[in-house]
Amino acid sequence: MSEQLSADFVVVGSGICGALTALVLAQRGASVIMLEAGPRVGRAELLANFRNSPRRGDWMSPYPFSPWAPHPVYRPEDNEYLVQAGPYPYPAEYIRMVGGTTWHWAALAWRYVPNDLRMASLYDVGVDWPFTYDELDPYYQWAEELMGVAAAGEEHPESPRSQPYPLEPVAEPWAMRRIRERLTGTYAVANNPVARNSRTFGGRPACCGSNNCQPICPVDAQYHGGISVAAAEAAGVRLISSAVVYNLEHDEQDRIVAAHYYDPDKNSHRITGKTFIVAANGIETPRLLLMSTSDRFPNGIANSTDMVGRYLMDHPSTSLTFDADEEIWLGRGPQSPSSISALRDGAFRSEYSAYRLDFTNISRVDSTTQRLLKEGVYGPEFERRLRYSAAHEMSVKTVLEVLPVPDNRIALSERKDALGLPRPQVHYAIDAYTRGGAQDAKQHFTRIAELMGGSNLRFTADDYFANNQHICGTVSMGDDPAVSVCDGWGRTHDHENLFLVGTGVLPTAGTCNSTLTAVAVALRSVDAMLPDPTIAREPAAAAERTGS
Repeated sequence: MSEQLSADFVVVGSGICGALTALVLAQRGASVIMLEAGPRVGRAELLANFRNSPRRGDWMSPYPFSPWAPHPVYRPEDNEYLVQAGPYPYPAEYIRMVGGTTWHWAALAWRYVPNDLRMASLYDVGVDWPFTYDELDPYYQWAEELMGVAAAGEEHPESPRSQPYPLEPVAEPWAMRRIRERLTGTYAVANNPVARNSRTFGGRPACCGSNNCQPICPVDAQYHGGISVAAAEAAGVRLISSAVVYNLEHDEQDRIVAAHYYDPDKNSHRITGKTFIVAANGIETPRLLLMSTSDRFPNGIANSTDMVGRYLMDHPSTSLTFDADEEIWLGRGPQSPSSISALRDGAFRSEYSAYRLDFTNISRVDSTTQRLLKEGVYGPEFERRLRYSAAHEMSVKTVLEVLPVPDNRIALSERKDALGLPRPQVHYAIDAYTRGGAQDAKQHFTRIAELMGGSNLRFTADDYFANNQHICGTVSMGDDPAVSVCDGWGRTHDHENLFLVGTGVLPTAGTCNSTLTAVAVALRSVDAMLPDPTIAREPAAAAERTGS
């Protein structure tokens, strides 16, 4: 007979949001069990996988695929785990293993701009959040301190802050310095805020500039979910890996009483607890809720108003690649170090999407080599063209806002995975609002190329949008249960002891990578789950007034 386990809190998912939530709960004296569908894999093995991978440029290749906990794989061919229902493809990438997808990220740690939380009120599009930017500010700071975010506050007036960044900016690469100097007077180019060490921090070294931020930082200068998990376990959290949660069980009062999971051999186990937290990503969280059906909830847990899975958002990108008139040599330093933020907000948002302009600093050697070989170029001509492109080629991309549209959603497919569970199905379209932002950006692409003396301009096709893997929405927060899944604290409207954390709860996507905001919102939710009596926080007091 298997061991019967129970805890004050049961957390489903060991990514950065789930692990940091578990960490803080344990630090406050609670017993916590954290369940992770994927395996535990050490950093040394991941680094070896990266260095030995024959699939250069495939940033998923270091991360093991587990038949019992599959994730999307697209190279060398699509495994079709994420079933596409159209009309536009949504090839999301994420990792199911201990620590989650932040093993593999560029560590960009932007804050939203305040108006991202007031889209309906200000621009008559999207929705308003159930709390304000000012309420989130202390939790942003807390998240930045946990993760060691490096930036200069004066470079980011678009996102006000009450305290300085924990770390000074990471050293600016030469290429980005030249771009900034040549665009000065027309565009303000700023260093991206990053969860990457600019000096020794958290027992880890500073960034060494190796340009391997993705698929994995070779020196562990970047923060990631593996670090969060280690801290949670050190605080007393019990982690069970290879535990695929497939059902949440409720009682007659609609409280969640147990999580059922399969091990890799499809043996079923039951974990009980007082409070349950689903911390999978914006695809796996709705998938679990939709699978958890009962006579009372035939459409799934927390889904009495058919909102689970809806409002899927990301940040599609268009781009321009061109040759600068001087040697800038991309490839030294972080892969995504600098951006232009001037277009992240404005009255135009009532008509078309806001966006950030992001400069890529990925070495051009590999991509140029592959292109020249496909063209049949060899010998001295190969060497000449490779050197020229490596030195002169650069690119700039948009990070486009997507509105919360109910028909963009995650559903359950009729196709099954190895454990017999439904694969997630995605319904996705890119609407006129987002396309309008992409069209507006073309004038800025052209102007940037002019300022850099650009030639050989190559725009992406009008109907091509790259995916950025910033999975937002699908279990959105809100005050109205008719159009949201959980309240402003992450508590589901249907179940008083079921909380949701992660990027899926974000009601709008803004124009920045979603991880930092998701962590900040998760930390705010912890103050509703288990307030810290030693810290006087207004959100905790508000939670007490609502009976939390």
